[in-house]
Amino acid sequence: EEAVAALNARGDLDFVLHCGDLSDFGLKKEFQFQRDILNRLTMPCIALIGNHDCLATGQEVFQRIFGETNFAFTAGDTRFICLNTNALEYDYSIPVPDFSFIKGVLNSTTEDDKCTIFVMHVPPGSEQFNNNVADIFQEKIREFPNPLFCLHAHDHNFAARDLFDDGIIYYCCDNIGKRTYLLFTVTPDDYS
Repeated sequence: EEAVAALNARGDLDFVLHCGDLSDFGLKKEFQFQRDILNRLTMPCIALIGNHDCLATGQEVFQRIFGETNFAFTAGDTRFICLNTNALEYDYSIPVPDFSFIKGVLNSTTEDDKCTIFVMHVPPGSEQFNNNVADIFQEKIREFPNPLFCLHAHDHNFAARDLFDDGIIYYCCDNIGKRTYLLFTVTPDDYS
């Protein structure tokens, strides 16, 4: 609630990205509580599924309240690719990350999409990520127009790491309990 109040007080945000773990145990009441708090934002809020959100029947509840687990949207001339990367929670029974979805988004990219930002809960290298495909995942990311950076949560501590030594930085958000958030300003070819 304090984070929502602080974000609303800024008056200069286009939207908020929540990188997952909206619940602790995947319970419907947890998702509803979080939804009710986030609905107080005066700007749009986009939520991704986290590994805690996958527990019990959490994925089904998440999808009913917050939407798909893989999706993409365009803001200005920037394409945001939002991915479910919680592979361990699915026992590798479905493709996570979903390369068919990623390929479909790549094929639908237009010349108006000047740059790309990838958003996920779990980064490559984590115990939750399917690290058998981490290198392929990174290769696919590099096929998109001007991949600016990747944003994730899961680790609960701020970090800025070039995980693959290719110039694409993976930014990790603090847990909101630390009273911090990341603010990005994106321009056609860069960000700060």
